[in-house]
Amino acid sequence: MAINTDKNSYTILFAVIMVVVVGSILAGFASGLKPLVKANEKYEKQQNILYAMNVNDNEGDGDVTFIPTDKVEDVFNTYIKKQLVIQGDKVTEDPEAFLIDLKKEETKAKDDSYERRLPLFVGEKDGKEIYVMPVRGKGLWDAIWGFVAVDKSMTIQGVYFDHKGETPGLGAEIKQRYFMDDFTGESFLNGNAFEGINVAKGNNDPKNTNTDDNAVDALAGATITGDGVTAMLRKDVRLYVPYFQKLNQ
Repeated sequence: MAINTDKNSYTILFAVIMVVVVGSILAGFASGLKPLVKANEKYEKQQNILYAMNVNDNEGDGDVTFIPTDKVEDVFNTYIKKQLVIQGDKVTEDPEAFLIDLKKEETKAKDDSYERRLPLFVGEKDGKEIYVMPVRGKGLWDAIWGFVAVDKSMTIQGVYFDHKGETPGLGAEIKQRYFMDDFTGESFLNGNAFEGINVAKGNNDPKNTNTDDNAVDALAGATITGDGVTAMLRKDVRLYVPYFQKLNQ
């Protein structure tokens, strides 16, 4: 018996079957690729943490070149001596601290009864102990984030910033060397008090020769993104101040 392919019922049935079949195939692909996606996310975080510590493959003055994916885990384990989780007065070691989702933790912390978990990466480079903190904020269009490496006095040793959707040539420049390098040597403290770092118009210090002013030069035409970086650093780095106060007692 021949099938009447001109009937509406046939068209609908065919469409339903195709949706089910294609959906099943895509679901299978997604499930199969999930471990690879997770591994790539892990390697990317490790690359970013190391970059903030100035462990990278940069050659030229403008390069932003990470440790290659096939080497990054070994290099990460060489430089990062401890992964800590700070939760209130409690500090514990956790080899998977880098998996903590900052966005989810910030949402949970809106409940006053919840103590936010803060990941901290303790590394060593050239015989010096370095502490790397993740940060997350809001730019002009979408999320911005990064890692900030400091010594025990909360003086910046290096940073790495990235974004989801800032404007190319303007706010997107937060991930360029000339902007990120400007932070090195600045302190988050003013005396013994936490102040943060201000991405400031009119700072007029493109080579950051003055590292005692808690400020770096703003990006031209990217005021809101720069303000987002300022707010992000103040908001998230401030959370680690009690840890560093105890560290320096």
